[in-house]
Amino acid sequence: MVQQLGYLKETPSQTAGPYVHIGLTPNVCDINGVYEADLGTVMVNDKTLGERISVSGRVFDGAGALVRDAVIEIWQADSAGLYNSPSDMRGTTDPNFSGWGRCATRADDGVFVFDTIKPGRVPFKDGREMAPHITFWIVARGINIGLHTRMYFPEETEANKTDPLLMRIEQKERVDTLIATREGSTYTFDIRLQGDRETVFLDI
Repeated sequence: MVQQLGYLKETPSQTAGPYVHIGLTPNVCDINGVYEADLGTVMVNDKTLGERISVSGRVFDGAGALVRDAVIEIWQADSAGLYNSPSDMRGTTDPNFSGWGRCATRADDGVFVFDTIKPGRVPFKDGREMAPHITFWIVARGINIGLHTRMYFPEETEANKTDPLLMRIEQKERVDTLIATREGSTYTFDIRLQGDRETVFLDI
């Protein structure tokens, strides 16, 4: 007689639901007293080195509708191309720049905004220089695992052409989904989760 091993059944997976938005940015959701200000809302101060810029955009779902309860995090190098991380031992980072920000999309118009600086170039793992870029992480209800992507700068034409990551994208027409548009010191970077002009997401 074959022994019954009685393996436990796999627990059903769940999406993040709306709680990631509430938990990460409570003040945006009118839950006051948890933090004086939501973490990641300020990246710079009046002593931060580098070119001041604003990065804004919206998140669209596969049907083209705005995602109004997403949370966006960004990571980037300082103006000298150094990360505010113990693992970056190439030099001393700007002490007046956090290198990290977090913002919820606004409920009324779905817009996110970061006030930051333009990053310097950083080396790829093989030593080649990457074009200036900002790394994005997106979470929202319906997304099981946070999505990673990058924003590149439209004026960095030559650097973008030789960027090791951009060069690996086989469908060259999709490279434009990673390049922002610029008006003065403001960069616009819309993120499309699916459908027409779906943003290139990275498996990192």
